[in-house]
Amino acid sequence: MLTKLICRNFKNFDEVEIELGNPVVFIGPNNSGKTTALQALALWEIGLKRWNEESRKRKTKSEKRPGVAINCRDLISVPVPSARLLWRDLQVRNVKRVEGKQRTQNVRIDIIVEGVTDGKNWQCGFEFDYANQESFYCRPLRVSEADEKGTERMLVPEEAGDLSVAFLPPMSGLASNETRLDPGAINVRIGEGRTAEVLRNLCYQVSQGPDMTTWEKLCGKITALFGVQLDKPDYIPERGEVTMNYRDESGISLDLSSSGRGLQQTLLLLAYIAAHPKSVLLIDEPDAHLEILRQRQIYQILTESATEHDSQIVAASHSEVILNEAADRDVVIAFLGKPHRIDGRGSQLLKSLRTIGFEEYYQAEQQGWVLYLEGSTDLAILRAFAEKLSHEVITVLERPYVHYIGNQPTEARKHFYGLREAKPDLVGFCLFDRISDQLQNPPELIEYAWQKREIENYIVSSKQVLIDWLYAKAEERTEGPLFLMHWVSTMEKRLRRLKKPEKPLVKSRLGYQISK
Repeated sequence: MLTKLICRNFKNFDEVEIELGNPVVFIGPNNSGKTTALQALALWEIGLKRWNEESRKRKTKSEKRPGVAINCRDLISVPVPSARLLWRDLQVRNVKRVEGKQRTQNVRIDIIVEGVTDGKNWQCGFEFDYANQESFYCRPLRVSEADEKGTERMLVPEEAGDLSVAFLPPMSGLASNETRLDPGAINVRIGEGRTAEVLRNLCYQVSQGPDMTTWEKLCGKITALFGVQLDKPDYIPERGEVTMNYRDESGISLDLSSSGRGLQQTLLLLAYIAAHPKSVLLIDEPDAHLEILRQRQIYQILTESATEHDSQIVAASHSEVILNEAADRDVVIAFLGKPHRIDGRGSQLLKSLRTIGFEEYYQAEQQGWVLYLEGSTDLAILRAFAEKLSHEVITVLERPYVHYIGNQPTEARKHFYGLREAKPDLVGFCLFDRISDQLQNPPELIEYAWQKREIENYIVSSKQVLIDWLYAKAEERTEGPLFLMHWVSTMEKRLRRLKKPEKPLVKSRLGYQISK
């Protein structure tokens, strides 16, 4: 079983350490790194297999051997058109000046995996060096830099070499017919995301296995989930094809291509688990194509099947249902900010995933703070105040991370602490109109409220403010000095009639006007 993943300079990861378990669920919004973590494990496994293949051929010590070359075409689980796309920010070289001389240093991708096999803990790491757009080199991770004794590198434990790791992308539909394939060809197509071409072949492998109860159990699980009966796959030698039917609730026999995408997705996962016992299964969105009730069922059935076949599941999802199912009993890693484990049901994380988009997490990470206001007019008024007062806060208000919460403190708090799942050092400032709610002031989230009912009330607290506003409007409309004097005279008469200077204003189509 794999217990930890450490990754450096891979895709959008700088340096991350991710706890694993059996099962473990990666949860988080889109574009947060869940699939990248699965691909890092897949790349590590590719490097491990290639290194062991060359070791059997050469039988030389790892520190004396050159790195094995890996071509982009070999990356069936991590498809990229150029090897450079595997490196963080596409940076494969660092150029520095040392004592007036320019020196170039390779940027390496480091992937370290820890695990336990038969009670024995082990660690296995590989580094990847960029060669060109088509290929890169892989070697065991260096423990120390080169000196007169050479470079010391991490040993590759036998326990790691015995692992079978498979990356299973979401089901992409089903081809109308399938040519019979060898196991290696099936794995290549799955790695390339061509799951539409292998489903019948996987089922054929299971049905032809030495233990028929495995196929019968698989059929029983599909019946319990979808109410259909699977027929045993047939191989037609004349055409070199594998065919497979199922019977619906009315007993009508239909080709497997007529079934729903959710059934095909579930059958793919269960058939692979049954055909490849003692494997590590990297499953991307196991809930794809399934409605809420079956999302809950599929997670339960997948974990039971993995236990039955002595396999490990590492799944990535952004389903609230999967989160709820896994939170109480399994390892859940939240991909919000730095990937981190969450304990319990993670209720705040659940709320966050419902309401907060990835771009908001990004803004929180970039700014380090968030401002909560009732609406956009409040921000415009604050900017005007700061500009009028020549206050230093004007530079901050020009490009703020602001979130409008409609004068509701509870909404601000939910949003803020959801963001804090991703950025624990985030700070916030709330500014409300006068409200009856009791304000809270923890050090990370300061809450203030205007003493007057509306922020706009402060604008008309003196006669001169209104006179200045009239002058500005007159210049905008170019009505001339005669009209301006008339407006000012009218305004002064109305102000004198007011018994209380704070008497509220009402909005009209002509702007603010004093109520009678």
